Amino acid sequence: MTEILSLRGAPALSAPRLARLGQTLGHIVSRFHGVRAEFQYFVELRGTLGDEARARLVDLLGAHPASEHDPDGHLLLVTPRLGTISPWSSKATDIAHQCGFDTVVRIERAIAYYISAKGDVAGQRAAIVPALHDRMTESVLDSADAAHALFQHYPPQPLATVDILGGGRAALAAANGELGLALSEDEIDYLLDNFTRIARNPTDVELMMFAQANSEHCRHKIFNADWVIDARPMDKSLFGMIRETHAAQPEGTVVAYSDNASVIEGAAVDTLYPEADGRWAFRNELTHILAKVETHNHPTAISPFPGASTGSGGEIRDEGATGRGSRPKAGLAGFSVSNLQIPEFAQAWEKAYGKPERIASALDIMIEGPLGAA
Repeated sequence: MTEILSLRGAPALSAPRLARLGQTLGHIVSRFHGVRAEFQYFVELRGTLGDEARARLVDLLGAHPASEHDPDGHLLLVTPRLGTISPWSSKATDIAHQCGFDTVVRIERAIAYYISAKGDVAGQRAAIVPALHDRMTESVLDSADAAHALFQHYPPQPLATVDILGGGRAALAAANGELGLALSEDEIDYLLDNFTRIARNPTDVELMMFAQANSEHCRHKIFNADWVIDARPMDKSLFGMIRETHAAQPEGTVVAYSDNASVIEGAAVDTLYPEADGRWAFRNELTHILAKVETHNHPTAISPFPGASTGSGGEIRDEGATGRGSRPKAGLAGFSVSNLQIPEFAQAWEKAYGKPERIASALDIMIEGPLGAA
């Protein structure tokens, strides 16, 4: 049996970000007065934590609120999405274990927003929460006690099968919608033909693995598809056309289209390396130059900060995994968006073209995306 320790923390937003949030809420909340935001830590414990250990844990987390008094206002608590474990939690929990906190099972961090207004804040909740959280990765709760749901433990779900032998294509099409596989019509036909041929029903795990491994993100099917211009088939696919430049002029290339990143010829340079005896010394050796491009369009459009963050993180990962390894030196992040339509700063050329409801606004992408990429 575990218990949950709740700790108030320091202010969660800088003064400029808090002011910007206040401006946004001022347009939403009737008779808005102000907003405060502070971190809230939740620690799952197996057993009790003594006073000395608690004080050390508070220092480790930096759980020092700006005021000893509970903030005024209506509480909306933004936590990692219920049912998930946040990357911050994994790292913080590991650090706590390394620091000797053996009774700590897991730590999670939330942001507690306290909204002050003379109007009915609770009645405007539905309009407020989009300004406070990322619905793809976070949940909004109404009390600290509700955050205990972060630590609920569920038994593993049993393996399920999709009865295509009995239900045919309709069963697979239904699973496509229920599991959110986003399979195309030809992919459904492909799976149906192959599982029918081996006379076996697919499991939900197999279908999910196929959907991810065969996705456009992993396979680049569009780049490798037949390329037809004005009803005339081209000799090469789009990807083949891209490779054509290297095929025509491969000079200076060490690696292209065969590893996690490309490598071009470098030069002999003095590089500082650690020696076996612990000392550092320069070595003059051939050092090639690596280049890598990573796109993360759809994740960044839906959830700008984490989408751009995992995009730049994936690029760094691929660079480090090229050849026997590399050391990233510098990176650039670029964003192409529509009209920003900055509130109270409308420009004559800007038009409201509209967007899918699930996609973030151009302004939100340009505010949150660069921060995530950095």
